[in-house]
Amino acid sequence: MPVYAASTELDAVNEILTSVGQAAVTTLDLRNPEVSIVLTTLREQNKLVQAQGWTFNTERHYTLQPDASTKHIVYPDNILSIDANRDAHLETYDIVKRNGRLYDRYNHTDQFDNNLDCDIVWLIDFADVPAPLQIYITARSARVCAIKMVGDATLNKLLEEQEINAKSTAMEYETQQGDYSFFGFRDGENYYNSYQPFQALIR
Repeated sequence: MPVYAASTELDAVNEILTSVGQAAVTTLDLRNPEVSIVLTTLREQNKLVQAQGWTFNTERHYTLQPDASTKHIVYPDNILSIDANRDAHLETYDIVKRNGRLYDRYNHTDQFDNNLDCDIVWLIDFADVPAPLQIYITARSARVCAIKMVGDATLNKLLEEQEINAKSTAMEYETQQGDYSFFGFRDGENYYNSYQPFQALIR
């Protein structure tokens, strides 16, 4: 049951359906219980995988501006994680989401006088996710759906192996795209930033 390169959510849903022994569909009709389970699972796994932070959905030194009148910075809906860039705002801000906007835990306020230089992990539409990551997300979703819908140990084992292979391909893609080295990763004028143990997700 190989997983081929998906390009849309419908393509991925059909790959997952066939992986668990169900017929493919022509539309994402949520009144179909199998389609509903598969699509919900695909979107959950898409978020979980993207939340790890990959080259394609991570931006460092991204500027967010406060509203001129309220001084609030609205928390964008398509952000999975955000942090004040430590080089620009070391010991100055500690930002989190609160009431739909950014809140500074250091200064105990949701009002900002200046722009914020942030490191952001974005949630990208599935259709715009690079093919190796689409394959990984689809394979991972297929295994989860098999547990929910079938419960067959042999099928789960086969899909688990497929997921491992897909993850290896995704990691290979990431290492090529990220231009990582022994010295760390590129970051503007600081050409390399060395790995720091507390930043466990930096590859």
